[in-house]
Amino acid sequence: MEKINTIGFIGGGRVTRIILGGFKNAGKINEYKFIISDIQPEVLERLKREYGEITITDNNKEVISSDIIFLAVHPPVVRKVAEEIETCLTKDKVLISLAPKITIAQLSEMLNHFNKIVRMIPNAPSIINSGYNPIHFSPAFTQTEKNELLSVLNILGETPEVEEEKLEAYAILTAMGPTYLWFQLYELQDIVRDFGLPEEEIEEGIIKMVCGAVKTMYKSGLPRTDVMDLVPVKPLGEEEENIKNIYRRCLNIIFKKLKG
Repeated sequence: MEKINTIGFIGGGRVTRIILGGFKNAGKINEYKFIISDIQPEVLERLKREYGEITITDNNKEVISSDIIFLAVHPPVVRKVAEEIETCLTKDKVLISLAPKITIAQLSEMLNHFNKIVRMIPNAPSIINSGYNPIHFSPAFTQTEKNELLSVLNILGETPEVEEEKLEAYAILTAMGPTYLWFQLYELQDIVRDFGLPEEEIEEGIIKMVCGAVKTMYKSGLPRTDVMDLVPVKPLGEEEENIKNIYRRCLNIIFKKLKG
């Protein structure tokens, strides 16, 4: 694999904005040539406004000139896109699928046995270079090629290499995980603001509290019951079982769909 100079995206939705945002936040947006395709002109125009000197197009095949091509579409659309681009992919290209559910073997079959394929589960904090983006490479990559690709992807945060069969679990844990917390933390922010705390103190308090709580779970050496008993007053205690049941029901349904 030659030096990576151009990065393409088929699909200009949320995950593409997250990744471009990470490059911009790191001061790297002008170090690469970016080209993005999407069928919605308003999506492309928004990206152009936000990220400046990028190339936008409604033709997926134009993206294939890139060294790295992110397949940033939802699983139901992957087969259609694969049919469009399969004759354009050459052995010097790398395709990174951001879609759960569709395996490398399945995607390779759709692409006439093209095999320079990577799967990555993207994580929203990549937008501030704090992502945790599990990745799996097809066997076609040498270690040198992996390292070259990771040198780019690590701009977004951490990129641990994991077994492919774990990726759907990571989709539940790291990709969707922030959504389980954000609405609660924003609500907590609003409530304590009404109690008189200024914004800067709320921000610091939430960051320190969340980081400290997680570290206590994994670094204190205490069993779960003891960790849960460290704080005597539990304002949501009566609702804990209901909340846990919601987690189990909703996440099991999603996981079965991803693995089905």
